[in-house]
Amino acid sequence: MAETSHLSSMAMLFISFFVVLMGNAEGETRHYTFNIRYHNVTRLCHTRTILSVNRRYPGPPLVAREGDRVIVKVVNHVANNVSIHWHGIRQLTTGWSDGPSYVTQCPIQTNQSYIYNFTITGQRGTLLWHAHISWLRATIHGPIIILPKLNQSYPFQKPHKEVTIILGEWFNEDPEAIISQALKTGGGPNVSDAYTINGLPGLLYNCSSKDTYKLKVKPGKTYLLRLINAALNDELFFTIANHTLTVVEGDAIYTKPFDTDKLLITPGQTTNVLLKTKPEYPNATFLIAARPYSTGQGTFDNSTTMGVLEYEHPFKKPSKNPTLIQPNLPQINDTQFVSNFTMKFRSLANDEFPANVPKTVDKRFFFTVGLGTSPCPKNTTCQGPTNSTKFAASVNNVSFTLPSVAILQAYYFGQSNGVYTTDFPVEPMVPFNYTGIALNNTNVMNGTRTVVLPFNTSVELVMQDTSILGAESHPLHLHGFNFFVVGQGFGNFDPVKDPAKFNLVDPMERNTAGVPAGGWIAIRFLADNPGVWFMHCHLDVHTSWGLKMAWLVLDGPEPNQKLQPPPSDLPQC
Repeated sequence: MAETSHLSSMAMLFISFFVVLMGNAEGETRHYTFNIRYHNVTRLCHTRTILSVNRRYPGPPLVAREGDRVIVKVVNHVANNVSIHWHGIRQLTTGWSDGPSYVTQCPIQTNQSYIYNFTITGQRGTLLWHAHISWLRATIHGPIIILPKLNQSYPFQKPHKEVTIILGEWFNEDPEAIISQALKTGGGPNVSDAYTINGLPGLLYNCSSKDTYKLKVKPGKTYLLRLINAALNDELFFTIANHTLTVVEGDAIYTKPFDTDKLLITPGQTTNVLLKTKPEYPNATFLIAARPYSTGQGTFDNSTTMGVLEYEHPFKKPSKNPTLIQPNLPQINDTQFVSNFTMKFRSLANDEFPANVPKTVDKRFFFTVGLGTSPCPKNTTCQGPTNSTKFAASVNNVSFTLPSVAILQAYYFGQSNGVYTTDFPVEPMVPFNYTGIALNNTNVMNGTRTVVLPFNTSVELVMQDTSILGAESHPLHLHGFNFFVVGQGFGNFDPVKDPAKFNLVDPMERNTAGVPAGGWIAIRFLADNPGVWFMHCHLDVHTSWGLKMAWLVLDGPEPNQKLQPPPSDLPQC
C-alpha cells in the first residue's frame, strides 16, 4: 500500500509538473485594471478636463505575449457611459469582450465595472485599444503590444530598442459637445486644434515648444518604432527627416520588408518600422512630422505636428541651437502616393507565417460606401449640404442606426424582434455610376440591418467609394477578423476584368484598410468566428453619420466553434 501510495504521489507530481509546463507553453494570464476618470490636461495653453484611463493620456500600454489570456477590469468613474474595444484582437468565440457599445455589449454605466476576458491567439505585433462609444476615443486610447511567444524571435533584425509612437488629435473643446452639436444641426463638426505625437502637439503650434515629443537615439543602432494612428478623423502621413524607415509589420501582421522615407497610416491602423540610425554622431537634429491626408470637400485640420529625433553623444552636450533638418511630406491630397504605398504591403506568406487567403469564395458582396443626406425635421433649418438636409453616411444606401440594446445580446437570447433585421442588401439596390456624376437624390435609408453568415463561409467583399457629395477615402475596420486585401483600383469596379488581377499569393492581411477616394477595394476573409461583428469607417464623423453595418456569424458544429455564454457581469442597457 505504501509503495502504491508513493507511486500515486509521484504520478500526481508528474501530472502537476506537466500541467505547469503546458500552462507555460500555452501562455500566462495577465491582469489589468483600467479606471476611467476625469483628468485635467493642458495643451496649446488651454486646460481641459478629459476622460482617460488611469489618468494617463495617451493611456497605458497593454503588454502580453502571443497565446496569453488577458483580463482587464474596466471601472467607470465618470458620468459618461463607456466601453473599450481591443482593436484588431480576433476575439475567437469571445465576442462579449469586443467592446463596441450597442453591438456586442451595453456600455458600462457610471460607477459600474466590466471584466474583458480574451485570449490572444495567433497574433503578435502592435494593435491599439480605445473607447468605442461616441467620440470618447479622442482621449481614451493606448497601445496593445503583443510580443512573440517565449523563445521565438522576430522575422527581422532584433532591435536595440522598441519605441511606441501614437499619433492623435487634440481638441480645445470637448469632442462630445462637438459631435453632439453636429448631429443636432446636421452640419460638419468642428475640426481638431492640433495633431499630437504621444499626446504632444510639438514645435509648430502656439504655446507648445515644451510640449514636443523627443526620440533620443544612439548612432549605429536599429530601433523598432511601433506607429499607431489613434486620431479621430484623419488619415496621417508620417516621416522622419533624412532617415529611411523599413516597414516590417502592419496591423500585427508581418510584411515583406520594404523601405520608404514616408508613410501613410489611417485611424485604427498600426505600422511597425525599423529605423536604422546614422553610423556616426551627426551635428544636427531631425524633425519628425505628421500631417493629414485629406480627400474630402469638407473642412479639416490642415496643420502639422512635429517631434524631434535627437542623437545622444556619449561625451558632448547637445548644442543649444542645433541644425534642424526639415522633413518632406506628400501633398495633402496625394492620392497617387497613397495608392502606391498601400500596394507595397505584402504578407510574408512563408511556412511559418502563411497567407491563408481563401482561394474559393462561398459568398460575394458588393458594398457602396460614402456620404449622403437625411431630411431635416419639419419646420427646422439644417446646416447640411442644403438648408433642408443633414449630413449622413451609408453602406449600400443604408445608414446604420445603433439600437438601444446590444445586438449580440438580442441575438444570443433570441430577442431580435425590434432590435435588428437580417436583410442588409448584399449589393446596391439601385446600381448607378458610382464615381460619375452625383445623383439628384442623395437621401439615405435608416435601419439596423445585418448580414447572416453560416460558420466557415468564405467571403469576398468589394467596397466601392461613391462620388455622392464628393469622392472620399474611407478607412474601413472589420471587427472579429483579419481580412486579405486582394485588389484595389480607381473608378468603378469591373466584375469581369478586375478579379483577374487579384493577388491570391501574398496579399496583405489587415483589420483596417482604406477604400480609395473614387475607387474600390476587394477583400476576402473566412467567417470562422461566431458572433456579431461590427464593420465601420474609422473616421469617427462618418461612423456617427451611419457608415457602419454588422455581420452575424452563426455557431459552428464543434464546441470550440460556438459563441461562449455571456459573462455574469455583462452590462445592462
